[in-house]
Amino acid sequence: MKTILESIITCPHCGSEKKEEMPTNACQFFYECKSCKQILKPKEGDCCVYCTYGSLPCPPIQENKTCC
Repeated sequence: MKTILESIITCPHCGSEKKEEMPTNACQFFYECKSCKQILKPKEGDCCVYCTYGSLPCPPIQENKTCC
């Protein structure tokens, strides 16, 4: 299966959505919502904001690898 690098992050505070390109060489632990400016962090057990708030998990998780 091909790894998809774009994910849509949905802010749990205001509900806004933004398509973002996921990094392939590092986990993204913080993300600032472009609409309400809240700083998002992954939920416990998730490795990054894409795994928690994204429409797709980060590339390492998609590839069944260990994330950062």
